[in-house]
Amino acid sequence: MGLHSMMGRKADRDRRAVRRLGATTALLVSTPASAASFESLGTQDGLLVAVALGACAAAAATGIAYIVRNRALREAERRTARLLAAARADLHAVKALVAGDADGGIIWTAEETPHLFGSAIARGVRVEGQEIDVSPWLGTAAAAALATPLARLRSTGEGFVLTVPAASGRLRLEGRAAAGSRVLAARALPAEPSNASVAAVGGAALFAAAPWPAWVRDAAGDLAAVNPAFAAAVAAKSPDEAVTRGLELLDQTTRDAGVLARRGGGAFRGRTRVVSGGQRRVLDVFEIRMSTGAAGLAVDVTAEDGLRREIERTVAAHRRTLDQLATAVVMFGPDERLMFHNAAYEALFALDAAFLDARPTESEILEHLRTQRRVPEQADFRAWREHLREAYRAVEPVHDWWHLPGGQMLRMVATPNAEGGVTYLFEDVSERMALESRYNTLIRIQGETLDGLAEAVAVFGSDGRLRLYNQAFLALWSLGSQALGEKPHIDAVAAMCRPLHGETRAWARIRSVVTALDHRRGETLRLERADGRVLDGAAQPLPDGGTMVTFRDITDSVKVERALVERNEALEAADALKNAFVGHVSYHLRTPLNTLIGYAHMLAEPGIGPLTARQQEFLSHVRQSSDTLRALIDDILDLATIDAGAMGLDLRELDVGETLAAVADAVRDLLAEAGVRLVIAAPGDVGRFVADGRRVRQILFNLISNAVAVSPKGGAVTISAQRRPDALVLTVQDEGPGIASDVAETLFQRFEARPSPRGRAGVGLGLSIVRSFMELHGGSVSLASAEGGGTLAVCVFPLDVPSRREAAA
Repeated sequence: MGLHSMMGRKADRDRRAVRRLGATTALLVSTPASAASFESLGTQDGLLVAVALGACAAAAATGIAYIVRNRALREAERRTARLLAAARADLHAVKALVAGDADGGIIWTAEETPHLFGSAIARGVRVEGQEIDVSPWLGTAAAAALATPLARLRSTGEGFVLTVPAASGRLRLEGRAAAGSRVLAARALPAEPSNASVAAVGGAALFAAAPWPAWVRDAAGDLAAVNPAFAAAVAAKSPDEAVTRGLELLDQTTRDAGVLARRGGGAFRGRTRVVSGGQRRVLDVFEIRMSTGAAGLAVDVTAEDGLRREIERTVAAHRRTLDQLATAVVMFGPDERLMFHNAAYEALFALDAAFLDARPTESEILEHLRTQRRVPEQADFRAWREHLREAYRAVEPVHDWWHLPGGQMLRMVATPNAEGGVTYLFEDVSERMALESRYNTLIRIQGETLDGLAEAVAVFGSDGRLRLYNQAFLALWSLGSQALGEKPHIDAVAAMCRPLHGETRAWARIRSVVTALDHRRGETLRLERADGRVLDGAAQPLPDGGTMVTFRDITDSVKVERALVERNEALEAADALKNAFVGHVSYHLRTPLNTLIGYAHMLAEPGIGPLTARQQEFLSHVRQSSDTLRALIDDILDLATIDAGAMGLDLRELDVGETLAAVADAVRDLLAEAGVRLVIAAPGDVGRFVADGRRVRQILFNLISNAVAVSPKGGAVTISAQRRPDALVLTVQDEGPGIASDVAETLFQRFEARPSPRGRAGVGLGLSIVRSFMELHGGSVSLASAEGGGTLAVCVFPLDVPSRREAAA
């Protein structure tokens, strides 16, 4: 039992060794390094290797079969020993093969034991148990770079390829895994050329071919070498001549500045102006310190400098122009900082000049404007600001509208700049939008107003086409809105209206105003249509070259006018007939009346014979009625004469006192009969005035007669005169019951009379005649209640009497 157990354990160890050997062999053969090694061998060597590997594989298979079949112990031990010896030989051969064109490698078998191959690795890698240290071989930096991929290779079998620097050049490290083993192979790569060698070769060629002047100075600062461009700039035939003669391109000030910069350990950079080839040139100079002296290069930037100055002048001109614009302009650079703004931008947002001169960022300006409530109010201000910044990445201009909290409205255009950044344009359109709103409102009001007009209105443009019309125009000419919807010409409109207006020349006159080019004048006309309607039309030129045509239906007015004209003509004829009748009849009435009055007076004479009391009473009534009738006839004749405009005044200077005395004598009988006394209250120096004496006495007689009629028996009628600076005032006052203010004016109308306490009222012509006579004199008359009772009649005669010959109607 003990022998078999020992044999079984040994057989297990042998199986594992054989399996490891087979896996290692397969892994090594499968690596690119191994494949390359095999390819590099000759035909005979390759055959030997193949035979060795085949023998190794056969030996392994034989050993496994032998152990499986449990052959005799001794034979198994002898065979196993031979196989192990052959495997060791094969392993050493593979190691030598793999290390033939590489620095070496490391193999980890199933026991996790590292096996080193290659002289460089054997010398540089330290092995402590199962751990290795590759830093002596690769260096600290390369070892650190290899640590992570190597750990993954050993733990998970993840392969890798890594190139690292080494003391002898560069190494290509490749990690692979197969059948439980891990291999790290190192292959040497060709060394790259050094920067120093490349620079030495390329620098000389570049120095000679450079189109700009270049030079090298020695430790003393003198020229040691120059290129052909330098020689051409200083007008030398060759670079050697420029060096030999010491022809300097730069002035002494620039060279001294270069020396100072090199002494300070830095490079010199500056711009200078030189004369090269007879022309002034601008050079950007670069000079650096070298171990043997200094090297320099001068780049001709004359064109660039000219362009820069031209751009500066253009930019300055543009800025001055932009400052004059009412549109706010602001520019931000690629770093989102303020580059430029005009005065309109500063005024529009009420920004401080010092704040803008500090070149704030766009975000800082927006935050400042937000605190001042100068930007649109947003629920998420940051999101709105980020959305605004998308203009920096946009291709096309971005348009937007800003509605500010104060009611201001801005139109914003963000245009991305070609060199980066954004240009913003802000236009304050608040007033324009308000004007547009008011304009639209006015247009709507105008339309509503035109539609509400009773007049028909049509507006024609300067091209003669209809622009505007109202509903009254459609209704007046029985037109449809569809017919006028295409803005027809004046000729087409006239043709549409012809069925109603016929062939009159009214529309031709309107057309002449609409289509006239020069000397446009308005036209008014009256049009009688075929249906009997009468229209008043007008064509009025407008300032914009258009013409407004209006039509007003005056049919009813014309009918009324015609009726009034006919009636007036009839009234005038009747009035003429009346005047003729009154004059004729009054004349024929006065003749027999005068005869009656004359015979009545004759009968009262004593020579005729005595009359009885009854006869005298009757004769007194006849005389009184005859006088009344004669006065009435005289009044009617006077009114008829006044109405006919034939009444004239016999103007002359009158003494006021004499006139009043004459009137008092004329009314003596009337006063005696009524039992009323007359009181004259006129100062002695009242003087004279110009008037018709007969008409003045008639005026006073009528006023006194009315006053006597309303005065109580035993009362008094007062007539007075008062002189003013511009008029003479005659007044008649009674002691009657007075008169109401609303009745006083009606008494001057014809046939208006107030009742008399002593009998029936008169016919009402006396006061009407008084007013007519006063108007003929240019004066006035009025009635009012007196302060002490009774009625006061006031007649005002102007002192500058106009030469009027007819009374007012």
